[in-house]
Amino acid sequence: MGASLKMRNTKLELTWVGKGEDPILEPRILIEDPEKSYGDKDTGNMLIKGDNLLALKALEQDYTGKVKCIYIDPPYNTGQAFEHYDDGLEHSIWLKLMNERFKILKTLLTDDGIFFCQVNDDEMAYAKVLLDEVFGRNNFLNQISVKMKETSGASGGGEDKKLKKNIEYIIVYTKNKFEFSGFNNNVFDEVPLMDLIENMKLDNKSWKYTRVITDGLNNRFLINETQDGSGEKIKIYAHPGIIMKTVKELISEEGLTEEECYSKYYDRIFRDTNAQSSIRTRVIDATSDQTGDFFSIDYIPRSGRNKNKLTTLYYKGNNRDLIAWLKDICVKKNGSLVKLEKPGTYWDGFPLNNLTKEGSVKFPNGKKPELLIKKIIELSTLEGDLILDSFLGSGTTAAVAHKMGRKYIGIELGEHCDTHCLPRLKKVVDGTDQGGISKTVNWQGGGGFRYYNLAPSLLKKDHRDNYIINPEYNAEMLAAAMAKHEGFTYNPCPKHYWKQGFSTETDYIFVTTQSVTVKLLDQIYSEMGENESLLVCCKAYSSACKGKYPTITIKKIPKMIQDRCEFDKEDYSLHIVDSPLDELRNEPESIEDIAEAKPKTQGKAQKDSSQLSLFK
Repeated sequence: MGASLKMRNTKLELTWVGKGEDPILEPRILIEDPEKSYGDKDTGNMLIKGDNLLALKALEQDYTGKVKCIYIDPPYNTGQAFEHYDDGLEHSIWLKLMNERFKILKTLLTDDGIFFCQVNDDEMAYAKVLLDEVFGRNNFLNQISVKMKETSGASGGGEDKKLKKNIEYIIVYTKNKFEFSGFNNNVFDEVPLMDLIENMKLDNKSWKYTRVITDGLNNRFLINETQDGSGEKIKIYAHPGIIMKTVKELISEEGLTEEECYSKYYDRIFRDTNAQSSIRTRVIDATSDQTGDFFSIDYIPRSGRNKNKLTTLYYKGNNRDLIAWLKDICVKKNGSLVKLEKPGTYWDGFPLNNLTKEGSVKFPNGKKPELLIKKIIELSTLEGDLILDSFLGSGTTAAVAHKMGRKYIGIELGEHCDTHCLPRLKKVVDGTDQGGISKTVNWQGGGGFRYYNLAPSLLKKDHRDNYIINPEYNAEMLAAAMAKHEGFTYNPCPKHYWKQGFSTETDYIFVTTQSVTVKLLDQIYSEMGENESLLVCCKAYSSACKGKYPTITIKKIPKMIQDRCEFDKEDYSLHIVDSPLDELRNEPESIEDIAEAKPKTQGKAQKDSSQLSLFK
């Protein structure tokens, strides 16, 4: 049985087999591989290899509420196996694995953070309803349509009975709409000006920017002063001898084409508007006894896009209509004029035909254009903000974030974390990656990142089916893992060996594989401050230690944690808890068949602890 909508306790929700049976995840530690970390390792940038659900759980303690932008491009459940992913999951499985991840991703966002999820039409409607449930429908911002494939002419396309798919969707949410201040207002789409004018003519629409001030604009003298609503000074100037002509007149007089005329005079072409504002009203009052019909003002706005900047505005005619300049909505680019427009919910213009060359790594059917990710990052973040992609794929999000001066966390479960993401990011650091957005942002190299493996499970079962501490864990790894399990920050103190982590300024944790004796406890207590408390986690302890000191609590490993969560599980990509197979599907193919076909995604932790360092 697949997904469905139903009413439960008057609540409209999406249901599927296994809903409500989310796994209790083990909070793993991250282990740095210094041989794969690269460049400046103190930038805060992270590349993590491992199951992304476990990796997200590993980040939860330190990064809850700290990620400004999350972009994910998960497998689309198309039934067509990608080269690098098993992408043929049933609806119920897909919804379950995404629901588990959506929940943690939401916790990692800042209150004003933005979440982007790119899907195609196979799962778009399901994903939208699911995200409404996780983020709250009130926090939905936009659904963006992105052109992701070029058409192939009359004979191309590959679809026999359906229309060609060339659109994908990006569903956008914020964590808290009341805290969200909006998208970046300085991001614009670029439309060739002459194309825009021609299209307006074909649609019988009026293009307003048709007049030109050819002389007199710089001739001005002060005639009056007034104040804005906050009491700030407004200086008013008159402009005698203004000469205005139309674009048509200049084309005829100078023998120009329309494009040549707009290019030559673009900083003096204008339209007038009847915009109502308190400033305009003050200008009308202050110039009512003046002759002439062209005036300007200098003032410093206290709000708006020119906040705190000296600004000049121009007014003309008896009504003092405000002049709007073409140069304020257009820029010259490569010798041509392009109009700047606020982004809408249809995006195109990305270099789709040469996408395989970006980043110097091949990732068929899965790679996204760097320009697409650049637009997302520009709309949602500022320099220095933290970005996360938990389905990193070929490394595009991390590469673009790096070039744009943002911090990033990228998670990838497959071997192409090493074959694609790692070499791509190294080239970015070196400055040798000059594809994608590199020339646009003038990328010359720099920065760096740390590479982490997800640690193996802390507990394993022995031959008697009892949990024991994983022998792959050394003392440092064990201390870090137990600190995370108990909610402490792992941070060993060089002066006091028993202060391995803290939860407050006076509350500490000590983890040891030794049997704790009264003598050891007495020694530790003698070093403790008056208001300090300590949690001791050990494999065994003398019965006389229990309760000896009221500020010291002793617990046994692994008994203290073995029932808290799922241990010894490395892959949550196919995780349906206690769900009968016949409820999942009617087809003869089984979950086991899918799992067997899926390549292993979890790399083993390196056992040479001298080559490892822990994420703190």
